[in-house]
Amino acid sequence: MQLQKETLTTRFESIHHQAIVNVFHTSNWCTDKLKQAILPYEVTTQQFNILRILRGQNPSPSTINLLKSRMLDKMSDTSRIVDRLVQKELVIKEPNGTDKRAVDIRISDKGMELLSLMDQEVSLSVFISSNLTEQEAMDLNILLDKMRG
Repeated sequence: MQLQKETLTTRFESIHHQAIVNVFHTSNWCTDKLKQAILPYEVTTQQFNILRILRGQNPSPSTINLLKSRMLDKMSDTSRIVDRLVQKELVIKEPNGTDKRAVDIRISDKGMELLSLMDQEVSLSVFISSNLTEQEAMDLNILLDKMRG
């Protein structure tokens, strides 16, 4: 089996153990593919994720807590990632008009332009569309949703 070759594993304790190892291995494979695809744009996968969340929120502002809740990588230091995006002028941080403790976060025009360019040149679905049919992708989504219960 391909997983056994790629992980240099000869046996698993059960088929369920093999399945979870396969999910982890495939997650890392997807992350590596994404890193390679976005490398020319000088953003990390976490920065890319935040930019896409902010674009989806646009024109409404976001907060650090909203970004944290929607991040794919829950272990990320969201505040630090946002600060790096501010330094790159891809994101704007402004004081909240009603809550002085809160900060509004918006994607900048430069950030929108970068994502627009990336939309044309980086396709996330191309990673698997050559290996899975649409029906297989739908089945995979159903199984992954079922796995998380």
